[in-house]
Amino acid sequence: MKLTPFMERFILHWGEMGTRWGVNRSVSQIHALLYLSPTPLNAEEIADTLSLARSNVSNSLKELHSWELIKTVHVIGDRRDHFEALKDVQEMFNRVVEGRRRREIEPTLTLLRDLSNEAETDQSIDSEMKKQINNMLEFLEIMTNWYDTIRKLPNTTLMQLVKLGDTVVKLARFR
Repeated sequence: MKLTPFMERFILHWGEMGTRWGVNRSVSQIHALLYLSPTPLNAEEIADTLSLARSNVSNSLKELHSWELIKTVHVIGDRRDHFEALKDVQEMFNRVVEGRRRREIEPTLTLLRDLSNEAETDQSIDSEMKKQINNMLEFLEIMTNWYDTIRKLPNTTLMQLVKLGDTVVKLARFR
């Protein structure tokens, strides 16, 4: 696949943004390439297009699969696996948020709950420390409960709610 300057700009930027989000640059660039590609690509095409080692591409594809941002497809007449990215931006966002929740928020909530329970019975733990742990636990539980509530909304309804954001903020200020 021949990259245009337009495509290169997007792929390079997406790679940079990925590193800022804690994602390997190659993973992000492969995701960007597959997102822009009008047809599924095999691993060799990805490696050649982005000048990446085949092993790097293979590991990156596994990571993208684990986030459910790509899927494997088959092309008639070609025994190799081909890959395509999820094209729905909102669904892509939802999957990234869900992945971060599983990997980051849920383990933190578990730890905070354990620490809060431990602090209830351990008199040697400073009361200010207990308060700080409980404040963080309460905040994360409220936010995850709110997320669970809005995540049940259909994507179209959720987008309408998001677009009302400024109006809701203005209404909340009048209280």
